[in-house]
Amino acid sequence: MTSTSPRRVDPDRKARIVDAALDVIAEHGVAGTTHRVVAAAADVPLGSMTYHFENLDELLRLAFERHAVQAAARFEAAMATVPEGGDPVEAIVGLVCDESGNYRRDLLVALELYVLAARKPAFRTVTQRWMAASRAALRRHVDAEVAPDVDALLEGLVLHAALSTGSDGRPLDRPLDPERVRRAVRRQVG
Repeated sequence: MTSTSPRRVDPDRKARIVDAALDVIAEHGVAGTTHRVVAAAADVPLGSMTYHFENLDELLRLAFERHAVQAAARFEAAMATVPEGGDPVEAIVGLVCDESGNYRRDLLVALELYVLAARKPAFRTVTQRWMAASRAALRRHVDAEVAPDVDALLEGLVLHAALSTGSDGRPLDRPLDPERVRRAVRRQVG
């Protein structure tokens, strides 16, 4: 009689792998994201990757969808703090200049998504849904014609912040000046 080890019950494995993929993307970029690296980061056997995901693109899509949903939820929550008819500028400034622990990580993941979406049109659906969610949250407080402009302004500010460096060439500790963001947003929303 042979004894087999009991099957490990791990109902959250797939979600853990997707979360690990986001960490790997932030650290190594899409180019450095492989099944092997993600499996190690998630502390799962390599076989789990092909069991749970058809291919690497599926894993990347799910990871970027999770990132976009989380970012859109943060944006929605910030806009929900503004009373109806209220001024959304301070909520927007607070969100864009947020320096929470994941700020730099989230910037890097977003940049990787933008590049991948530019190269692989199938990933544009993720960015399109994300933009639609942001614009819907903005439309509750700004004119519908202005919402896409504000959204584009915020994306541009964040992109510039991610790429800005100090005189030593290293990323800035505080890349976005709240007053600069406030002035830029105020010009758009009036």
